[in-house]
Amino acid sequence: MRARQNLRDAFSTYKRVSSKEAIDIFDKEDYSALLQNGIAQGITNPSWRPSLPHILVATISSFLFGYHLGVVNEPLESISLDLGFSGNTMAEGLVVSTCLGGALIGSLFSGWITDGVGRRRAFQLSALPMMVGAFVSATTNNLEGMLLGRFLVGTGMGLGPSVASLYVTEVSPSYIRGTYGSFIQIATCLGLMSALFIGIPVKEIVGWWRVCFWVSAIPASILALAMEFCVESPHWLHKKGRHADAEAEFEKVLGGLHVKLAMAELSKSDRGDGTDSVKFSELLYGRHFRVVFIGSTLYAFQQLSGINAVFYFSSTVFKSAGVPSDLANICVGVANLSGSIVAMVLMDKLGRKVLLLGSFSGMVVAMGLQVIAASSIVTGSGSVYLSVGGMLLFVLMFSLGAGPVPGLLLSEILPGRIRAKAMAVCLSVHWVINFFVGLLFLQLLEQLGPQILYSIFATFSLMAVAFVKKSILETKGKSLQEIEIALLPQE
Repeated sequence: MRARQNLRDAFSTYKRVSSKEAIDIFDKEDYSALLQNGIAQGITNPSWRPSLPHILVATISSFLFGYHLGVVNEPLESISLDLGFSGNTMAEGLVVSTCLGGALIGSLFSGWITDGVGRRRAFQLSALPMMVGAFVSATTNNLEGMLLGRFLVGTGMGLGPSVASLYVTEVSPSYIRGTYGSFIQIATCLGLMSALFIGIPVKEIVGWWRVCFWVSAIPASILALAMEFCVESPHWLHKKGRHADAEAEFEKVLGGLHVKLAMAELSKSDRGDGTDSVKFSELLYGRHFRVVFIGSTLYAFQQLSGINAVFYFSSTVFKSAGVPSDLANICVGVANLSGSIVAMVLMDKLGRKVLLLGSFSGMVVAMGLQVIAASSIVTGSGSVYLSVGGMLLFVLMFSLGAGPVPGLLLSEILPGRIRAKAMAVCLSVHWVINFFVGLLFLQLLEQLGPQILYSIFATFSLMAVAFVKKSILETKGKSLQEIEIALLPQE
């Protein structure tokens, strides 16, 4: 009863002081004790409904990310014929990977853009080059124009995912943050599936590949317009010293006493960090190095597993196995979406680390099936079934953890002061590796053969299992402040 009265007194006092002074009301030990004793249970579990519309709008950027990853999958052959580079595997690889090169540029500047203009404006800025790039790609008559359009689209893709992960983490209530984080992967899956479905008529209708690019301008326009009605990140507003605005935005997504507790926690997280700008060198060594290293390595393993080679070139791979590409692509999309939905259900129950371990382990098994299918051990229809089954299992296992977890986990473990810029650094690693996988996959498949190449992918997935066991902290149900205290050495 005494603790409950203290809590009421603290909130009463909070109303009479500024948000910046709230840190003096709750010291860290008392705050943690309240949460552990369950006294503030009603306060720490706000309704998920007010924040949901804002999360759904933010995930449009992830839908666009998935759409542009898959938009050239089915139409690539038609594009190469129409634009005069058919049979040139390097040119085909460039059509895929130039988008990723643009994404690297967008990602490099994403932290500074996001911290400079805010999360909402960053979403709108990411939509602009995607609309322009879609127009250029849809109207071009040569390879150079296609590469320019793909590069422009890529810059928006590089900015969008980092902003989405930040926004979802900073707007979501902690108890449902994992579920909301899974929405990013589900939206990416829906984007991929939409690209695959829209690309189905490409072989029957001349010039249909241009329609595939035109369609992407619609969700980009919706994102830019709908963001005008969404909340700004309270974390960003607080960091900028706009405490009253931060309270107002928390009120929209949390409400009532949740605002006071959230502001007190936010003040604690920012104590000692100051509001000065983050130097690039701070992210590469010193007290922040550990979390940046964890995020970069996790993204590196995600890409070195070979997942995007499957998404980019599944039509080519399935065609070589004698499977109709449209049917194969639909199956890939369904497997990806199914795993993402399961991950959404389990994210806040089993936790991030368990899903990562299970996901990467399953990917090792799936690539093992691919290696067996490519060997002389299995022949005929058995080889085809094993190859297709192994690829679908690989996509399913990826979508259970390796796909949705890294973006969410990274935005959770990074301290608020460096979150946007450190996310940019980690995603840059993602895009560099993604670029080279997209550029070199077909050539490596020809030169090394599927057995060696898939064995390499399996090895990286196995290394990821060991890394997750050793380095990843479980963040399920923890506030961003608790995660920061656990990971960041105190000065």
